[in-house]
Amino acid sequence: MAGKDYYQTLGVKRDATEKDIKQAYRKLARKHHPDVNPGDKSAEAKFKEINEAFEVLSDKEKRKKYDRFGDQWQYADQFAQAGSRTTSEGFQQGGAGFHFEEADLGSIFNELFRGNRSQTYRRQARSRPGQDIDHPVEVTLEEAFHGSTRILGIEANEPCSGCQGSGLIQGVPCSACRGSGVVPRLKRLEVKIPPGVRDGSRVRVTGKGGQGYGGAANGDLYLVISVKPHSQFQRSGDNLHVEVGVPLTVVVLGGEIQVPTLKGKLALKIPPETQNGSTFRLSGQGMPHLGRLSHGDLMAKVNVILPTKLSNREKELFNQLREIRPD
Repeated sequence: MAGKDYYQTLGVKRDATEKDIKQAYRKLARKHHPDVNPGDKSAEAKFKEINEAFEVLSDKEKRKKYDRFGDQWQYADQFAQAGSRTTSEGFQQGGAGFHFEEADLGSIFNELFRGNRSQTYRRQARSRPGQDIDHPVEVTLEEAFHGSTRILGIEANEPCSGCQGSGLIQGVPCSACRGSGVVPRLKRLEVKIPPGVRDGSRVRVTGKGGQGYGGAANGDLYLVISVKPHSQFQRSGDNLHVEVGVPLTVVVLGGEIQVPTLKGKLALKIPPETQNGSTFRLSGQGMPHLGRLSHGDLMAKVNVILPTKLSNREKELFNQLREIRPD
């Protein structure tokens, strides 16, 4: 297989699973993204290569064609048609038939880009839908709760102006797009991240993917969300969990404490004789349900705070309590 090695670009084996390819792409895209490396042309070029490789290897049909035809995978259907046509001609001329081998690809490729065949291919290429694009986005838990916006640098393929999207100039593959009919473009886009997203959420931005050609629709942009861990809250689905310190006197005698939430603090009544580790549910104080107005719950776990640096008077009182309740 000549030309670019997309597997090497993503750093995966040829038998890599879809999950392996996706994980490798996310890691490399974050590392080489233009927003992370402003002004770094080499990082921008690497980012383009990563997206080109992922576009092909993440698509089962494209990957199958690439594994067989290498960097000429876009012309797999034309190769097959030419092979079938040549086979048919062989039977008509001599009746002995013709066996199509991959070694014949060079001659078939030249045949594809001569005369009327190249004109036919140009007509087929004039209407081409834009590609869908996956773009990793990392957000904080607060941003996932309230919603947020991002300014993204999106790599998208657009129809090549040099060949009008056909991939050919006078029957020869265009050098500007290497015969693909499209060229990479970097564009900046402001996108909205809705409240309630979680790890793995895919937020669709309609029509903001690759540009369509010849009246075909643009592709879509998909924001692939990852949520950073939080120092205080743990998330379980759309519920949140938090530990709250409660003084010993409050858990024994009852009282009121302040519980942190992602919207501010709330008052919570603690009944007398509350046990350490008890959990209270604050309904509707968790994460928003994605696409709905309702919320999950906040689970507040009691963590009793034992007093330290006791005064003589306090020690005396605890001794009295021990005499009253020796158990």
